[in-house]
Amino acid sequence: MQATSAQMATLLERMPWTRFRCGITGVASLLFRPSLPMSPPSVHCHNNKIICLMPAINKRCLSIVSASTSFVKKNDNVVRVRFAPSPTGNLHVGGARTALFNYIFARSKGGKFVLRIEDTDLERSTKESEKAVLQDLSWLGLHWDEGPDIGGDYGPYRQSERNALYKQYAEKLLDSGHAYRCFCSSEELEKMKEIAKLKQLPPVYSGKWASATDEEVQEEMGKGTPFTYRFRVPKEGILKINDLIRGEVSWNLDTLGDFVIMRSNGQPVYNFCVTVDDVTMAISHVIRAEEHLPNTLRQALIYKALGFRMPYFAHVSLILAPDKSKLSKRHGATSVSQFKEMGYLPQAMVNYLALLGWGDGTENEFYTLQELVEKFTIERVNKGGAVFDSTKFRWMNGQYLRLLPPEELTKLLGHHWKSTGILMESEGLFVEEAVDLLKDSVDLITDSENALSNFLSYPLYETLSSSEAKPVLEDRLSEFADSLLAAYDAGELFDALDEGKPGWQKWVKSFGKSVKRKGKSLFMPLRVLLTGKLHGPDIGASVVLLHIVGNGEIIASQEGFVTLEERIKLLRGVDWESFNNQTVLESATVSQ
Repeated sequence: MQATSAQMATLLERMPWTRFRCGITGVASLLFRPSLPMSPPSVHCHNNKIICLMPAINKRCLSIVSASTSFVKKNDNVVRVRFAPSPTGNLHVGGARTALFNYIFARSKGGKFVLRIEDTDLERSTKESEKAVLQDLSWLGLHWDEGPDIGGDYGPYRQSERNALYKQYAEKLLDSGHAYRCFCSSEELEKMKEIAKLKQLPPVYSGKWASATDEEVQEEMGKGTPFTYRFRVPKEGILKINDLIRGEVSWNLDTLGDFVIMRSNGQPVYNFCVTVDDVTMAISHVIRAEEHLPNTLRQALIYKALGFRMPYFAHVSLILAPDKSKLSKRHGATSVSQFKEMGYLPQAMVNYLALLGWGDGTENEFYTLQELVEKFTIERVNKGGAVFDSTKFRWMNGQYLRLLPPEELTKLLGHHWKSTGILMESEGLFVEEAVDLLKDSVDLITDSENALSNFLSYPLYETLSSSEAKPVLEDRLSEFADSLLAAYDAGELFDALDEGKPGWQKWVKSFGKSVKRKGKSLFMPLRVLLTGKLHGPDIGASVVLLHIVGNGEIIASQEGFVTLEERIKLLRGVDWESFNNQTVLESATVSQ
């Protein structure tokens, strides 16, 4: 077949390409597209491959274009993204953010969110880990359109089930001359590295088998010598991509060397799997962590060799610890499941993760998942690393917790209190009132355990012995206690509490007049004597709730709850003189 200049121009226009200088010789399936005017090339077809014979031109002006006739046409109107975790452990918050960005990008474009399991590491991959990852994604509300559990048109969705496909494409590269069999032993490869190190060169493969004859190859195969498939990399030039987040990124090809795509045991190598998967699953955009950026060089070369147009790449910055190092286990909780167990809400985690490297340009920090879909653009994702601030995350979770409908919050905390053994029941009047009273001190569901235990406790003696209680003691607390006990003995206090908050308010106003106190001088001693503490939630609501719980059996016996009646008995036995003497002694010590 001969092609005219016009036909050749049309053919080249349809084919994807990237610009770099080429040092390959004898590889018939590469078309060289010149940057300078030149005479028409001669084009031939052989075994379904296009062979381009170029006239002599300046090598510095060459661009490589893949010439496979089976290239895939990409429909730019269809957005398909993928999240591809390895089931070798728990879902890290960095992975969760990557999944989130893929999900909201796909939804914002009306596209598809694909879940693919990269389980080629057979020794470390487990079904338990895969199940946990899927559960964590579902908990976050990131529901996929295609995946290993629900199937789809582009399955299988586990790499371990796609080996036949990888072998098929490896053979294509072998047939086209883009890959070759390498029979080097481990010892030979190690020696190459040592030589390169001595010469202060990059540890790249020497290319020993790159130019082997068919006879040499067949001889080794006849011996049964193990071999790998190596990808043939141009010896010089630059490869460039336009990253949607980082802009233009380039690599020098002479630092790479021919790399393995299939191991001697027949298992494919990561970069080869990923490329074949993204191609055959019609992935349009690859949004992933920046630590994968170096992999893009190998993947881009494979795309070109197979004749496929590359997807758009977007490499998201790493999540950093406060010390600006990569967030890891040594910094505390790092997995979605850990934060879930600690009492974080999925909507708070989704919101906070979205803010790690993205913002809509406003001062707003709170977004529902749907609002993120509406506002997210890849252009507003930052290049720089984002610091994971656990204090802010906790605070944000508290905001979300308190925004829950009262019945939902009551159910969550009530269930937690019962499951941890504080309460015998998870619902009822006491639970409802306790949730309403304590919610402002709860940022995590697990915080509610300490909040309720603290509320039920009566550390009167510890409080009176503290230096912070000194002003209260000096304000004639013992006399105030006598007046309170008199009100109890007269039946006034409990009669008022039987009427709830209105009864308390009426009684405390009357009691304040009788002891000639108001404001802080009235409520602080009441708080100390009835709750045993200097600080806490509203004193009226607290005392009414203590009265309610004292009339039931909802508190587990091992919690050591002290009822109001028992507190009154303890007050009668306080040796006020000892506390007053302690105060005098402390004052004398300070004055010396």
